[in-house]
Amino acid sequence: MEEEEQGFELPRFISVDDHLVEPHGLWQDRLPSRYKEQGPRVQRQKGQVVYSPLGQPGFAAGGGPEARWCDVWYYEDTLWPMHAAFAAVGPTALLPATTALTYDDLLPGCFDQGHRLADMDINHTEASLCFPTVPRFCGQLFLERQDMELAHLCVKAYNDFMIEEWCAGAGAGRLIPLTLVPLWDPALAAAEVRRCADLGSHAVAFSESPSELGLPSIHTGEWEPFFAACAETNTVINMHIGSSSKQSQTSPGAPMIAMVALTSENSVHALVDWLLCGALARYPSLKIALSESQVGWMPFILERLDSAWRRSKNYDPTIYDLIPEPPSSYVPDRVFACVFDDSVGLALRDHVGMSQIMFETDYPHADSTFPESRLVAEKMIAESGLSANETRQFLRANAIACYDLAQFGIER
Repeated sequence: MEEEEQGFELPRFISVDDHLVEPHGLWQDRLPSRYKEQGPRVQRQKGQVVYSPLGQPGFAAGGGPEARWCDVWYYEDTLWPMHAAFAAVGPTALLPATTALTYDDLLPGCFDQGHRLADMDINHTEASLCFPTVPRFCGQLFLERQDMELAHLCVKAYNDFMIEEWCAGAGAGRLIPLTLVPLWDPALAAAEVRRCADLGSHAVAFSESPSELGLPSIHTGEWEPFFAACAETNTVINMHIGSSSKQSQTSPGAPMIAMVALTSENSVHALVDWLLCGALARYPSLKIALSESQVGWMPFILERLDSAWRRSKNYDPTIYDLIPEPPSSYVPDRVFACVFDDSVGLALRDHVGMSQIMFETDYPHADSTFPESRLVAEKMIAESGLSANETRQFLRANAIACYDLAQFGIER
């Protein structure tokens, strides 16, 4: 081991959770002409970003000392203003989260492939998996719209852009496709998983809690076509914190940092649902990733689930038909946690499995460690005492195994 550690060079990262700020022409360039006035499109206006009582961003057009030019996305009866919370790197890094922005204000790597690849090089990153921004983390924007044919076309347009443009050309083998599904119909979702897999995408964004979006929960059986399609095509199901359109809150009036500190709670609920719904038992090849989840909480939850499972003979013995083995037994090679800053979780790695923990930089969000992700990684590695082999697993090898990145020419 000592020989292995000597002269060890930190390998380049594979970041399993970054974000794309969609180029303003994405849907306008791909939708049929009859839909261009209803589909997602950008208008530049002057005004302020405002938040609803439920925490949804809106836009108040007009002048005044606080007004700024803003690129506002419109889609049917909804709007979404570009603001600093979703582009917190480079020149906008120190701006308040609600600051209205135009594309001219952003670090170009937020939306331009060539600049993104350059930023990845600066940040010691070989490959990146990117979640959407305007459609929200799993495509919630396209739910409950007036025209579901248009919504379906928007999902397909996004996926075609992701596969054919963002992850193609110079991005091939460096930008890894992550696609969306029509959340409102599990059969359509399954068909889109298969279509995208045929085009080379084997990762899909899904909600950490579909029931919070008014959809069937994963315990109902209604998502079986989607689960089956993912298992058949080796498509990893990725659930980003906030993909339920809900964040954990403490008491009324608590500062925003309380919500930020509790974001992993969403992933706790998602993990419990997945380990108890039986899908991992029914589909032995199915994999899930809890994006931006951190991992320090997981050892306790796994211990508690196994303890409750063993006691179920006293109050719910039917669980053994659904889950014949202890819940934690479905974690190895199947359930992955994603970490951007969690030395405690890495120190407890043996209670989860070192093979189940992946690295992320969260570019370009406020939690992003860009452009100092290498320093942050080195700090976590030193504080948790990772060996050279464990470091390689954490920073790249686990992601390669999870997403079968060898198909893109990425080597361990």
